[in-house]
Amino acid sequence: MTAPLTDDAVGKTVVDVEGKELGIVAKVENGSAYVDPDPSLTEQVLASVGWEGEDDEDYVVTEDMLRRVDNEVVLRGEL
Repeated sequence: MTAPLTDDAVGKTVVDVEGKELGIVAKVENGSAYVDPDPSLTEQVLASVGWEGEDDEDYVVTEDMLRRVDNEVVLRGEL
């Protein structure tokens, strides 16, 4: 099992198992990450300094979908 998602994941890049970038973590709440698939430069900077936010285009990633969380959030291949 992967470590739980925390606010430390905000601003990290989310990638699939092959390393393809899928977006950035905009917000973490109750063990789920809200991922912005097309962040603007402003959104990336705000997320990197901890200013969380979510919008209608964000998608949810739950802990059971994770392979690992380190300098990026890596999703499992068998989703």
